[in-house]
Amino acid sequence: MSRLDRCGCNYGLVTESATEVRAPAQALVIVDAQTGFLKGEKAVAEAAQLGTRLGDLLARARRAGALIIHLQNDGVDGAVDEPGQPGWQLYLPPAEHEEVIRKSRDDGFAGTSLGQLLESHKVHRIVIGGLLSEMCVSATARTALSLGFQVVLPHDAHGTYDVGDIPASVVARVAEHALGDGIELADSSAEVRFTSSKG
Repeated sequence: MSRLDRCGCNYGLVTESATEVRAPAQALVIVDAQTGFLKGEKAVAEAAQLGTRLGDLLARARRAGALIIHLQNDGVDGAVDEPGQPGWQLYLPPAEHEEVIRKSRDDGFAGTSLGQLLESHKVHRIVIGGLLSEMCVSATARTALSLGFQVVLPHDAHGTYDVGDIPASVVARVAEHALGDGIELADSSAEVRFTSSKG
């Protein structure tokens, strides 16, 4: 997830308020919630709070029997998420039956089994959270929308770094609104509900 891998999208700001989330989702996709981004000197802004909220989402998805997929990025040599290094490990340990999909691009669907996995479980509505807002979270959510999935993105369940003099909170908000009208923005991860992916 090196900043050299940015997608170069032109982010426009949408000003409509977030919608209330009512329908439950059948899957949770946690994007690159890796130790180096959530602990230590290279952690993103408000990392501890973000880690807690992702953990809460994961616990609720587990209780509901939703499909849970952890994306794990293979960064370049020297990056915080370089494979095999301590920062590469998943911050939230997956349960035995949960899927872990490794990737090396921003888009979690590119060159991976993510799309096929969601389709095989007949999932049509997913919740996405994780890191980094304007990169892998955005790219994965954008492709999910293009494939026809309903996507819920909670405001407080994704994060990033400051970019120059732009605070991380602003970078994250612009990234989520740049996804357009198709995304379902939730004010809080606490309002997101799940249902079983087994029908």
